[in-house]
Amino acid sequence: METRAIRGFNDILPDQVKRWQHIEERARTIFEIHGYSEIRTPVVEFTDIFARSIGTTTDIVEKEMYTFTDRDGSSITLRPEGTAGVVRSFIEHNMYAKSPISKLYYMGMMFRHERPQKGRYRGFYQIGAELFGPKEPLADAEIIIMLWRYFEAIGISPFLRPEISSLGDENCRPLFKRELVKFFKPKRNELCEDCQKRLEQNPLRIFDCKKERCKEIAEKAPSILDNLCDECKEHFDLVKESLEKIGTPFVLNPRIVRGLDYYTRTVFEVTTEELGAQNAVGAGGRYDALVEELGGPPTPAVGFALGMERMLLLHEKMFPDGFKKEADAFIAHIGSEARNRAFLLAYELRKNGAFIDLDYEDKSLKSQLKRADKLGVKYTIIIGEEELRRGVLKVRDMRKSLEEEMSLEDVKKLAIKLKI
Repeated sequence: METRAIRGFNDILPDQVKRWQHIEERARTIFEIHGYSEIRTPVVEFTDIFARSIGTTTDIVEKEMYTFTDRDGSSITLRPEGTAGVVRSFIEHNMYAKSPISKLYYMGMMFRHERPQKGRYRGFYQIGAELFGPKEPLADAEIIIMLWRYFEAIGISPFLRPEISSLGDENCRPLFKRELVKFFKPKRNELCEDCQKRLEQNPLRIFDCKKERCKEIAEKAPSILDNLCDECKEHFDLVKESLEKIGTPFVLNPRIVRGLDYYTRTVFEVTTEELGAQNAVGAGGRYDALVEELGGPPTPAVGFALGMERMLLLHEKMFPDGFKKEADAFIAHIGSEARNRAFLLAYELRKNGAFIDLDYEDKSLKSQLKRADKLGVKYTIIIGEEELRRGVLKVRDMRKSLEEEMSLEDVKKLAIKLKI
């Protein structure tokens, strides 16, 4: 039996979890004050949900999905991203009939069969948000503003660079694709094998290639921002103006494509120079046709997804001293009767909201004080035979080396002192 995790899948150990919880809690706070509610969808869906939404020519669908045949013969897939499942749920539960606007966010594990490296794993976590209903550019701007506010709240915004662009729509994008084919065709033999296929299937995907020669060629390709129709240009101009009014930073990057085919008009990425090749921390955009593509009514939508592991790497860089919650107090006891009383006191203090630790066996006071010091607690409570006889306990301030006595019965007063 192999006693190790599968390659590309990682344990999140107790000393790491507090940092994860902090990042998740900040997301809930920021998203919910913007009117978003949490949704939890299954980690497995019918394969068609992803093939139809993400796009059959994307690397995710072609190479990376964990797909299986179920016992009834149906094809099912571990979710490689969160939006498609949220859209499926939005349609299945008729959310569009209950309100003209739906604001949803999610957190959870995704799965892609990629070559594992730092910041990119086969089992990874995402936080995302989706806004269904409004087609106005203000909705695009609001979701980017909310995203940036979140990065500020967790303290990693100094490492980040928000980039925005537009992919046009069904009117101007086909014309731009033809321009790209005209540009890339004479250089076809210089492109990698994957990009030669992309040229036939979806030339926009060439901008996604990481091969140096393909990137060099793509740099000189026509810009989508110079080929937008009037409606898409007006939409994008209003997004930019709204961000400028609020003071949310951004730079224009006409080479943003996104790894998913469902995007239209506004797209954005948040990148960093701190993580090497894995430079995208979050990304998103508008996807007005996806709900209808999956069988729902025509519904404009915009959203984003964030890579949890990459945010954590940046958070560790910004706050390297750890993120572990320390116990408020440690209870040291001398003698079996004091140990039993310490056990009851710990229960009462925890009921009153204090974070308490103690030893479960009889050890010397010196040994227990040594453990209290190692835990880094602010206070150590000492109960011995003498203290029991007088109905008191000693509270030692470990930082100031001061000690005072308090009544054993005044649990609430003690709990307040420990938490100050």
